[in-house]
Order: sequence, then C-alpha cells, then structure tokens
Amino acid sequence: MLIAKRILQAERLRRVPPHFSWIDHRLVREDYLRGADAKAWALYLVLVTVGDEHGLSYYGDGTLGRMLALTDAEVAAARAQLVAAGVIAHETPLYRVLSLQAPPSHPARSIPPAASPPPVRASREERR
Repeated sequence: MLIAKRILQAERLRRVPPHFSWIDHRLVREDYLRGADAKAWALYLVLVTVGDEHGLSYYGDGTLGRMLALTDAEVAAARAQLVAAGVIAHETPLYRVLSLQAPPSHPARSIPPAASPPPVRASREERR
C-alpha cells in the first residue's frame, strides 16, 4: 500500500537549529528498541538532547529523575538497560551517547504481538 505523503501543519515545518542533535533511525530499523523499556528510552532521549557534539552530558541522576518523573532507582535501572543495550556509557558524573554498532539481539525481551504494528513498506522514492 502506497501512502500519499503531505506536510501537516506546514507553518510549523521543522528547521535544523544551531544546537542540533539527532536520533539514529537504526534504533528502530535494527531492533534496538527491544533492548530497553520506555523509561530507559525516555532517559536516552534526554541524553541525546542535552549532549554536546561528542554525546557527553553531566546531568545528575536527581535532575534527570525530576525531568522524567522517575525515582532514583528507576533512573539507575533505565541507565543500566541503556548501558547493557550498548547505546550509552556512564561514569559518574558523565554520560555519553555512543554511536550504534552492529544490530543487537534481545532474546530475553520481546514486544507483545498486539503492540507491534504491521510493517509499512516505503516506495522506492521514499527510501531515497
């Protein structure tokens, strides 16, 4: 099924700001998302957003917990999941978002079938 794309709310088209960060599409395409829960990916989003050009940040766990409405234990658990997934490094007080390596395998975690949307195939033009 080919989906006709159109710009929604064109007056709010995103522009690359002077302080720019990105989230690698391979997180989805190469199955990284199965390696951690939603709280961990919320932490990852903050770390990507606040990191410098090398992916470094030094927000404390208390600050991160307040930003994300997580307890200290939840921040620690989220951090541990992201470290285990190989997407961040942590040495107090530093966090670093890492470049993605080969696709991970996550036999212990799986998304329930009801939560997995059917794949949408992109046209050749959309893949360019």
